[in-house]
Amino acid sequence: MLYENGLNKPPMPDQGWSREYIALERAIVVPPTVSDTVQAAGVLSEAKKYCAHGALWRGKRAMTTQPNLPTGPLSELPGRWLYAGLLWVHFGHFLAESTARLWPLPALAQDLDGVVFTPKRPVNGDETRPMQLDFFALLGFDLPIKVVTEPTQVEYLHVPGQGFGLGPIVVGTPEYRAMIHQHFGSNVAPDGPERLYISRAGLGIRRGGVIGEEFLEENMRQNGYEVFYPERHPMEEQIARYKAARQIVALDGSALHLFALVGRPDQQVAMIPRRTSSIHNNISAQLSAFCGRKPLVANAIRTDWVLATRGRPNRHSFGELDMGILHKMLAEAGFVSPDLAWDEMFWRQRRRTIRKLEAALGDQLVPIHQELAD
Repeated sequence: MLYENGLNKPPMPDQGWSREYIALERAIVVPPTVSDTVQAAGVLSEAKKYCAHGALWRGKRAMTTQPNLPTGPLSELPGRWLYAGLLWVHFGHFLAESTARLWPLPALAQDLDGVVFTPKRPVNGDETRPMQLDFFALLGFDLPIKVVTEPTQVEYLHVPGQGFGLGPIVVGTPEYRAMIHQHFGSNVAPDGPERLYISRAGLGIRRGGVIGEEFLEENMRQNGYEVFYPERHPMEEQIARYKAARQIVALDGSALHLFALVGRPDQQVAMIPRRTSSIHNNISAQLSAFCGRKPLVANAIRTDWVLATRGRPNRHSFGELDMGILHKMLAEAGFVSPDLAWDEMFWRQRRRTIRKLEAALGDQLVPIHQELAD
C-alpha cells in the first residue's frame, strides 16, 4: 500500500498520507535530470519500489512522478536523514513546497544527521541559497542540509507526506501548522510601524505587477503606511516588520506566503490581486488558516495588460487598477481614510509607462478588459 499506486491521490490537510511518515532502510533518492514543470524524481525503496509518500502535488496534479530505476553504482549517504523533496530557488515556491515535509522535525530532529533535498532545477546543482539557509536558521533546527544531484542510497531515510503546498493542502495539516507556529521565527521580536504596505516595485519588470505601482505607494504613504521592499531586507527583518504591523496591505505574491507563517488574528491584511486569476485564492486560504483571520481581497483590476506572445494573464502580466474603487474598498474596511482623495494615473502617464515596459520586455503589451468585482 505504501508504494506504487496506493497513494495516487492529492494530499489533504485533515487526513491521509499527508499526515504520515514512513522510515526506509537503504532507500534510493533519485533527483530530476531535466528542468520541467512535471519531473520524474523521488524515493525508491531498497527493493526498487516507488515510495509515493515522497511525491509533490500541486492541486490535483502530481508534479513529481516515479523515476526510472538508476543504473550503475549509487552514491552512498550514511546516517539517518529526513527527505524534504525538491529544493526551489523561487521564494514563493520554496516556502510553499520545499518546506512541506519538515513537519516531523520536532519529533525527529535529535536523532537525525540532516535533511535531504533534490534540486528543482538540475542546473542549480547542490548549491544552497542564503534565503533557504535563513529559513532553516529561523526554524531553529541545527541540521545539515544535503542536496543530492545523483541517485543516492541513504542508510536510513524518513519520508514524510506533503503537509503543505498549493491547492487544498495550502491550509496545511495540523502537524505542519503546529511546527511553524511553535518554531518558525519564534525568537524574532516585533520591530516596525503599525501600518505596512508591501511593495513589488523593486522586484523588476519581469516579475509582473501593476501598472504605476508608484501611485499606489504614494496613496498608502499619505495614509500613514511605510512602503516596504522585502527583497532588500534579510528574512529575520522581514518577519520583525510583519509581526509589528497592525495593518498590512500588499499585492498578491510571495511576501504574503511568508507573512502567513508568522501572522496573528489581531492583524488586518488586505490583499490586492495584481492579475485576473484564481491563484490569489491560495494565499487567501493560507492566511485564513495560519493567521486565524480572513484577509480582505480588494479586487480592483480594470484591465490586464498581457504580453502579446502570452495572450493571457500570468505571473508576467501587469494589472491596471481602478484607484477609486480600490480606495473605496480599503476605506470601508478601515485600512485608509475615506476623506483623503487618491491620486489616479492619467492616460498619458499610463501610455508612457506601458511603452517603457514594452521597450524593456521586447514585446507588445495588449489589454484584456475585465469586469470589476462588486
